[in-house]
Amino acid sequence: MKLCIAEKPSVARDIAKVLGATTPKQGYMEGNGYCVTWTFGHLCTLKEPHDYGPQFKSWNLFSLPIIPNSFGIKLIPNKGVENQFKVIERLVEECDEVINCGDAGQEGELIQRWVLQKAKCNKPIQRLWISSLTEDAIKEGFASLKPAEDYKNLYLAGNARAIGDWLLGINATRLFTKKFGGNKAVLSIGRVQTPTLAMLVQRQKEIDAFTTEEYWELKTRYRDVVFNAAIDRLKTLERAEKGLEYLKVNPFEIISFEIKEGKEKNPRLFDLTGLQVEANKKYGYSAENTLNYVQSLYEKKHVTYPRVDTTYLSDSLYPKIAGILQKMYPYQDLIAPLLEAPIPKSKAVFDDTKVTDHHAIIPTEIPPSQNLSREEKLIYDLIAKRFIAVFYPECKISNTLVEGKVGTIPFKTSGRQILEPGWRAVYAKEPKEESADKEKEKEEEQTIPEFIVGETGPHDPMIHQGKTTPPKPYTEATLLRAMETAGKQVEDEELREMLKNNGIGRPSTRANIIETLFKRKYIEKKRKNLIATQTGIQLIDTIEDELLKSPELTGEWESKLRKIEKGEYEANLFKEELIQMVTELTEKVVYGKGKVITLQEEEKEEVKEKKKREPAQKKELQSWEETKCPKCKEHNLIKGKTAVGCSDFKNCGFKITFEIFGKKLSDKQLLDLVLKGKTSKLKGFTAHPAELTEGVLTLNDDFQVQLSQ
Repeated sequence: MKLCIAEKPSVARDIAKVLGATTPKQGYMEGNGYCVTWTFGHLCTLKEPHDYGPQFKSWNLFSLPIIPNSFGIKLIPNKGVENQFKVIERLVEECDEVINCGDAGQEGELIQRWVLQKAKCNKPIQRLWISSLTEDAIKEGFASLKPAEDYKNLYLAGNARAIGDWLLGINATRLFTKKFGGNKAVLSIGRVQTPTLAMLVQRQKEIDAFTTEEYWELKTRYRDVVFNAAIDRLKTLERAEKGLEYLKVNPFEIISFEIKEGKEKNPRLFDLTGLQVEANKKYGYSAENTLNYVQSLYEKKHVTYPRVDTTYLSDSLYPKIAGILQKMYPYQDLIAPLLEAPIPKSKAVFDDTKVTDHHAIIPTEIPPSQNLSREEKLIYDLIAKRFIAVFYPECKISNTLVEGKVGTIPFKTSGRQILEPGWRAVYAKEPKEESADKEKEKEEEQTIPEFIVGETGPHDPMIHQGKTTPPKPYTEATLLRAMETAGKQVEDEELREMLKNNGIGRPSTRANIIETLFKRKYIEKKRKNLIATQTGIQLIDTIEDELLKSPELTGEWESKLRKIEKGEYEANLFKEELIQMVTELTEKVVYGKGKVITLQEEEKEEVKEKKKREPAQKKELQSWEETKCPKCKEHNLIKGKTAVGCSDFKNCGFKITFEIFGKKLSDKQLLDLVLKGKTSKLKGFTAHPAELTEGVLTLNDDFQVQLSQ
């Protein structure tokens, strides 16, 4: 018997269907010589400090740093996890061969290896590696299974990352909490979280320290075209008025007129960060929500694997492109012109050297169904249009540059016209994005007539008064880009691609890092802007060690993790370097000066006040915070992005996800489940292991959710 282990029940069902393992059992599917089972994401985690010795249970400054001789793993303490692990453990014992069908990425590899390690697996292991969950992709994957050994470095990198995050997170958090928390608050420090917060704090300080200054510029209108004086901004109105008088008594003369035709490159295909940036700019979606929407589209087989950091496709995909385009029925008016000739094979799209484990996010040959949520439809639309746009011709533009003078003062202007829209035709019906500098955009779009060098004439000079503006606060879009390039401001896409190896965090974890900063109250959101709170600013000010808060240095660690993945760096060496750093940091902080970081209690009150004034739908969410946890009966519940759980989740472990057996529950249904222990009869379940589609949800004695008819 061959045992397949997928990362979640819905994926296991897709695989089981293709393999013909259609008999449902408790915790797995069986048939045709296969058993197909699943994890629920992470079943195992690294052991906690107290697992290595009772002396580490209490936080003591002088027991730091905590450095285990060897890192162990344990099951996540949860009844459902324990039951499912027993199923996996028994099947591993009974099978002849294991096929690792985990998510095809670093995290997916780690999840599966830890489970197999915990189950003491000594059977031969093969790896299923696929980029989409369509039937064809699964069949192709099983026809070309890889030896597990091929992915050993991927696991070593994931394991090194987890150990690195443990070493720094556990030790630095305890260290700073005990030294500076004043026994009132946990001060959370993380390998990626802290440099990300440092970038936000730095920007906040630049904004707070900024002094607005007035300035004046000279402009003039000649033949209905506005020209700007090509001189430094004037600091006083007096100088500007003198300049204006001078302009009034001298004619305007054209000294240069040049038209340059150019091309505007097609946008690149989406990697995860690019998609999150675009969704934030266009729809205001958080990075975490975008990841959830695109993950759902992937599981519904409409798009390829999303947790990627490349914007390229592999050459082997080229023959499939026309077939995918033909199946994208809602976009046929845009696709028809493409299919009139062979699809172009550009190096900007197809490049094997730029593709590692996966290619860019693209649609699959399965078009979207009607039952997608509005958000999923919008995310699919972004991916679909970008996929279509990369195969269109480049956009041809004309740039007109004109230079003139009035007496001795030089003037210039420029204009831009689209000659052939090319790929821009894909976005022709979409509302135009608002520019930050409307004045400049208006001038760039002005139609410039034919000028003759040497011509002169009367003109209409004027003074433009302006104010200097502070740096812009980060939004989630600009912060994601800054994380990708370790804080460097890079507009050029090719240069950005080169810097990705030294970015901080991975595409799949950046959203979670930002959410953690919100949860810790180190940052808050004002409209789209991310603002560092006083607590966040104080925490960064307290950390004197640049290693902890430098994006560049964190980017270097990230680069080493990628090298481990490629087999170019030793995982043990990475661990030793972090142990040395943590040891030095501990000594420095323990014996350094102490001060207490004050938490912003007033801030919390303000947040509550704001919540009260929000619309009725959001007021209703308050009730979770007033509802006692049914399991521990001590703490209140809190509502997260994907689940409702006990505010003391670490010790209590109670949690109910919004989506159960493939059905998204309303707040009312979730409240019934928590308060009454059961819901009314519900329909629309699509992911129950025994294929139940309707019934009553109940909480059993272990506070796990069950569906019964």
